[in-house]
Amino acid sequence: MTDVSSIAPRDKAEILAQALPYIRRFHGKTMVIKYGGNAMTDPELQADFAEDVVLLKLVGMNPVVVHGGGPQIEAALSRLGKKGQFIQGMRVTDAETMEVVEWVLAGEVQQDIVGLINQAGGKAVGLTGRDGGLIRAQKLKMVDNADPTKHHDVGQVGDIVSIDPSVVKALQDDQFIPVISPIGFGEDNESYNINADVVAGKLAEVLKAEKLVLLTNTPGVLDKAGNLLTDLTAREIDELFADGTISGGMLPKIAGALDAAKSGVNSVHIIDGRVPHAMLLEILTDQAYGTMIRSH
Repeated sequence: MTDVSSIAPRDKAEILAQALPYIRRFHGKTMVIKYGGNAMTDPELQADFAEDVVLLKLVGMNPVVVHGGGPQIEAALSRLGKKGQFIQGMRVTDAETMEVVEWVLAGEVQQDIVGLINQAGGKAVGLTGRDGGLIRAQKLKMVDNADPTKHHDVGQVGDIVSIDPSVVKALQDDQFIPVISPIGFGEDNESYNINADVVAGKLAEVLKAEKLVLLTNTPGVLDKAGNLLTDLTAREIDELFADGTISGGMLPKIAGALDAAKSGVNSVHIIDGRVPHAMLLEILTDQAYGTMIRSH
């Protein structure tokens, strides 16, 4: 728990007052939050995250949480003596691995998050892409980075075909907070493991969310000198791709963020999940705690 007893009452009032215009502006609006990184594994940051989500709900916003679980999947696979294999950053998912992914994500990880939010005073409900026919998927066709004529088979890794958000909307209307595991289903009812950033981005588009918030283990998007770029337009992002400033693990994240921004999500925030209450600070204050990508 952060000690706030040393803050003068007047300063506390000032901080609360600063949040008012933001609360007013975002009242009734949907926020899709991708929950991952340290915020998801450090107990204190977990509690902060749950409190933030509940507070956003209480002041009239509609948070929707999409979570990943890479480290937890790795740990479960190694307990079974399986070694994770990756091609171009994607986990190769055979049938046995898919079973592990399902019970780790939809079982352990999702239920932990639901429990944390409930403990903080919210009413969370866990969903996978199967619930209410939420995420239809098909097998991902992965093109080789070096040779576009060559394809890799990465098993039961999915590409989103469509999202039907009616179950999410029904829960929101009843004051519940949906917590979604990134697992989709195919036309023969087979399961697919889908990148959580991709699910969050697509869901934000379909729900016409006001914001997409991605919690990461980086301060945000950095320029070549390592300085944080706090405010970017979609066009500026394209330039950072072109000159190689954005590369590696940030590429898929930003690509998804960019798609969302271009498809009507007003702003996308890539924020540092290692900062306590980073999400509240980013949404309810003037201070930037990450990179905001504006749609125009």
